[in-house]
Amino acid sequence: MTQSEMHGKICLVTGASSGIGKATATALAKQGATVVMICRDQRKGEAARSEIQESSGNASIALLLADLSSQASIHQLAQQCQAIYPQIHVLINNAGVALTRRSVTVDGIETTFAVNVLAPFLLSHLLLASLKAGASSRIINVASSIQRSLDFADLQQEKRYSGWQMYGQTKSALILLTYEFAKRLQGTGVTVNCLHPGFIATDLGRSASPVTRLLQRLFASSPEKGAATSIHLASSPEVEGITGKFFVKSQEARSSQETYDEAASLRLWDICVQLTGASAFLPADENIQNQ
Repeated sequence: MTQSEMHGKICLVTGASSGIGKATATALAKQGATVVMICRDQRKGEAARSEIQESSGNASIALLLADLSSQASIHQLAQQCQAIYPQIHVLINNAGVALTRRSVTVDGIETTFAVNVLAPFLLSHLLLASLKAGASSRIINVASSIQRSLDFADLQQEKRYSGWQMYGQTKSALILLTYEFAKRLQGTGVTVNCLHPGFIATDLGRSASPVTRLLQRLFASSPEKGAATSIHLASSPEVEGITGKFFVKSQEARSSQETYDEAASLRLWDICVQLTGASAFLPADENIQNQ
């Protein structure tokens, strides 16, 4: 998609009120896309929307509210999106959290796993009909180079919690799911890719250790630089038809060896289905099959 081709394209961005999400929404708005900002806080979302409209000169910026730690809220969001946008061309699963202390969501699921893994898994499933209607369309998952092997015996770290380890596991999980989605969506016109945005100064680290926050202030890049690869995957004709890949600095790269474990991806897929009930929302056709 060239810049002119983004006019009329419906692009959803989660976590769009600040950081990489806001920078991504702004860049897509400047390219002429209709941008749907998915935010949790209405006040912050409205402020960001006004700012993006003013800086881009694009009035086609919408705001939808959702708490991505709640599966009920994700269902409500998907229903709203499909009612307003029967065709979706780009879904950027950007929202994420990094916590230092273990907490659980209203659904009883560890919060980092719920937001970083289950939310993009469920939202992508629920919006598949609109994404297929908008094909060729693109799902983009914001992952990380911080990748850790999944401990399936304690996936939600109930026994011993490490925020850093949990974050790395959830990003590995998101990459595994990206590759699995790509396989299952072959032939539908929907591509699925993921990326590492870089070491970026965002609100994600607000609960991080003082040392991490200091390093972020000293060495982190801007959210605009962090958004560059998301924007490339959302709009560039160079990636048309490319699916199931990991990108760094807008170039294909290798993710960790563990993320290519097909047995692990299938096991994780089944766990996510069990935790979300998403299998009921898989299109009943030959393109997406439970393996």
